[in-house]
Amino acid sequence: MNSFRKSHFSICFASTLGLLLFFSGATVWAQNSPSPAPKTDDQDSSSDNTLHVAITPYLWFAGMHGTTGVLGHEASVHVSAGDVLSYVNIGAMGAVEFRYNRVVIPIDFMWIKLSDDKGLPFDQGPTSVKVKMKQTVFTPKLGYRFIDGKRLKVDAVFGIRYMNLSTNLDLEPNQTYGGFSASANWVDAVAGAKFEALLTPKVVLTVLGDAGGGSARSDYQLAGLLGYRLKKNIILQAGYRYMSVDYRPQSTFVYDMNQSGVVLGATINLK
Repeated sequence: MNSFRKSHFSICFASTLGLLLFFSGATVWAQNSPSPAPKTDDQDSSSDNTLHVAITPYLWFAGMHGTTGVLGHEASVHVSAGDVLSYVNIGAMGAVEFRYNRVVIPIDFMWIKLSDDKGLPFDQGPTSVKVKMKQTVFTPKLGYRFIDGKRLKVDAVFGIRYMNLSTNLDLEPNQTYGGFSASANWVDAVAGAKFEALLTPKVVLTVLGDAGGGSARSDYQLAGLLGYRLKKNIILQAGYRYMSVDYRPQSTFVYDMNQSGVVLGATINLK
């Protein structure tokens, strides 16, 4: 199968600004709030009655490859993560996690706009296709911290992944073949786990993933992050993330796509 190549850069200008403004206000609030009693070394989270909140603005430099299509017309997509600086597609990305005792509520949000003007259509006749896609992913989960040691923490989580996609295919030459567009949204059930290991007092290794389905034939992701504790409440993180979704309802809308690339972010513990 031939493919086309174009780079994209998914950068969260809007989310980062909003989250940093929120962090600034929340920090002032937290400093003026009564401080909880200090925990002893042998006290675990099951007796911790404090609500903990952490936010993570991040950038995902993701390449993608697969097939997308609307109304029976499909195109092969290949956007290399190695060329992400050639073009810029604005997006918004961020995560927030609430924890009370051993109950955890992680929420992840991502919105990206992708495009490629050198696509190869599967249709006979058109010479190329310009592909435009908008993707919104919202993943709220509920979990329980089964292990809460000083050096190892393990969470089991389950929840949903809501996805909203719009795809536009402009066949070239446009005067002859025109274009096609459609949108779709669906919800998949997902379950997974998160492992957090303290390698040194400053270095933290995090591995997380989930898998499921429902409306999609398959829906899963995996990520590994290495963090450095810059301050007591701030951890800088870098790693790799892979996400795969195969959604094709009755051939009217096709989204069989794999996204992967480097992740850069910072986790800010507000409380």
